[in-house]
This record gives sequence, C-alpha cells and structure tokens, in this order.
Amino acid sequence: MSDLITAFRKTSGLLIATLACMLAPPLSAQPATDAFLEKILQQHPDWFGDLLKNPDAHGVQIVYTKIDRNRKNEPHFTTYRYNVDRNRYFYPASTVKLPAVLLALEKINQLNIPGLDKYTPMFTEAGRLEQTSVTSDSTSESGLPSVAHYAKKILLASDNDAFNRLYEFIGQEDFNRKLHEKGYLNVRIRHRLELPMSTENNRYTNPVRFEKDGRVLYHQPMAYAEKVEDVASPIRMGKGYLKNGELVNEPFDFTEKNFFALEDQHKLLKAIFFPESLPPHERFDLRPDDYAFLYRYMSQLPMETSYPTHYSDDYYDSYVKFFLFGDSKKRMPRNIRLFNKVGDAYGFMLDNAYIVDFERGVEFMLTAVIYANENEIFNDNTYEYETVSFPFMSHLGKAIFDYEINRKRHGRPDLSRYEVEYDK
Repeated sequence: MSDLITAFRKTSGLLIATLACMLAPPLSAQPATDAFLEKILQQHPDWFGDLLKNPDAHGVQIVYTKIDRNRKNEPHFTTYRYNVDRNRYFYPASTVKLPAVLLALEKINQLNIPGLDKYTPMFTEAGRLEQTSVTSDSTSESGLPSVAHYAKKILLASDNDAFNRLYEFIGQEDFNRKLHEKGYLNVRIRHRLELPMSTENNRYTNPVRFEKDGRVLYHQPMAYAEKVEDVASPIRMGKGYLKNGELVNEPFDFTEKNFFALEDQHKLLKAIFFPESLPPHERFDLRPDDYAFLYRYMSQLPMETSYPTHYSDDYYDSYVKFFLFGDSKKRMPRNIRLFNKVGDAYGFMLDNAYIVDFERGVEFMLTAVIYANENEIFNDNTYEYETVSFPFMSHLGKAIFDYEINRKRHGRPDLSRYEVEYDK
C-alpha cells in the first residue's frame, strides 16, 4: 500500500504541474450546458429570461445533482451543468472556507496525539511583524479559541478571521497540496481574507500551539510555502478599481487571488455527505463525530445558536442561505435545511448546498455563481447584489426545488443521517 501511495504522490506532481495552464482565463472550449437543466430554467422566463439570452453577461455557472436512492437507500447521482467552464475565473470569496474546515479537522485527526481534538484550546502566535496572535475568544463558551469554534463561526456566519486562523494552522502549501492529492485540481489558495497582506507574506503562516490544563500537547512552528504554482497568464477583469479612495483606470488584477472551480466545489459536497461514493484517496480523514459536527453547523441557523450568543440578535435566518431564501429576511421553514457554504465579494456571489426537505423526502445538490458588477469597477461597493444576485440565487433554488418535489421517485429516501439537534 505504501508503494501505491508513493507512486500516486509522484504522479500527482505531474498533475499539479498542469494546474497553471488549467487556471488560465481563456475560454477556447465551449462551456458545458445540459439541455435538461436549461429546460428547467426556460420554464421560468420571468426569472431567467434575460439570463438565458446572454448567460456570459453575468458569468453564471450552475451545477445541479439529482439524487435517486434504491431500496437499500444507496444514492445514485445524475449531474447537470449550465454554462460551466472550469477555465473561466471567478473570485470564490468565502467558499474557500469549507475546505479549510475539512482540512483542519483532518489534520487534527492525523496528528493522532492523545488528548488533542478539535475542542482543544488552540493558541496562535505571531512569528513575523505582519502576523497577529490569539490567546482568547470571548465568543466561545470556554472563552478560548479552538478548531471547533473557528469552524462553527465559519459555517454559521462565514467569519473571516476564523478562516485565517485555520489557514495558518493548515499552512498554505499543505492546503493546496492536500486538495490536489484528493483530486481537486482546479483550486489554489493563496491568501488570508480581509487582510491587506502581500503575496509573499501570505506564504508565511503563524506558529500554533495546542494546550490543555497548562500542558502543551502540540506546537507547530511558523511555516513557509516553498511550492507555489504560477498562473500561466495574468487574470485581469473590469475597467477600473478604487485604491486608497482613488480610481485607477485599469483592469483589476486577480492573478494572485484565490480560485476554486465550481465543479470542485460541488464535488466537495459529495465528500461531506456521500463520502462512500468517492474513492478512498479522494475522501477526507474524518471521524463519525466530525461528520455529525459538519451536518449540524452547516445547516444550523444563527438564532438556533448559543455560542456565539450575538448571532441570534445580529443575523436573520437566510444570512448565509442564498438558495431559496436569499431574497427574504423572513423566518425559514424548519423542515427545509440547506447544508451549505456561501460567498460574496468583488461582485461575485456563490452558494454550494446540499438541500433537504425532511417532510417531503427531497434531497439534491446545487452549486452556482453569478457576477453583478455593471460599472466594472472593483472595490467601490457598487455591486448589484440586491437587484440581480440575491433574486437569482433564490429563484434558482426555487426552480430546482419545485422540480424536485414534483418528480417521481421509486421510494422515499431515509434522510435520518442528516437530522441533527440544534442548540435552541
């Protein structure tokens, strides 16, 4: 088995070496569109009429997976695409936080240190001038930071600092390498979020230690990402951007920004909710309680949360639930659960969700991105989220959901695996 692993890692180097070419922005290949999904959109001209005339105007890409189960409750997947092009760049925003959660949980498990788990207090140190340390977290029940609490804040409210701390624990090089080894080849993670840190400084990640009852269980020194794959061609978009309050009349450079292709995001859902459907080397090294943790906090709503306590006051139900409910701040029905991760930045909006209606026995996976930046200026906070993006996400979820509740199934699926208890 070790020889097979060694061989796989050697060949994975060749695969990774092609990544730069795969991530370049040219659109020479025809985007993938399945007539079945396009037909669903065509049935709602009031929602999607303008989009269907020119899908590239808003950079729309959609991946939808229909799930049918046999008598043994084993799932069968049929995936449909609309305008999907893995070479077309979009900024993934907060969707990069979901693989960070998975890799951090996996790393804890693979360290295999007695007494060390995702709830063990995790203290971040500062090894360089631009780095910051963390010794407490007032939003957690214990008042201390941990992988589990950072993951909760990511999944419940898409906390940027929580992602940065897991990014520092994982390390930039391992973040990318581990995803590539699992078959996520159209991804690159280059930087922390919402921090004005250079490309070079983002390659350095903080020292981290795990400590319990005054005893250090594990100490990780500061790391530096030696291997960073270059992008074959510069990625520039728009016609201008704001810098220090001044307009710069030239395209905005995304070359050193994160990237996470839509189909790779969609595949990540399978790894979480249907790990048995993937080959062993493509799965994450997670334990049963890790999956239960993910199912709980990917679907839990802010008002159902005890810690952080302020979530119930500051965040409405659909705060990070864009499909079906993104255009409304009303209370969501509790029988419908979106196990998801959203993102929005630079005019891009995304949702990546496994959607379940426990009352009707409905389940499906849906991933989409839309771009709304009419003036083509970045960093001016003038994006058409409210008028274009949120309605699109909500309508797309409803269109697929309506199809799902009306289509014939051989039997009602047993979805009890995903039913969890919430704090409130």
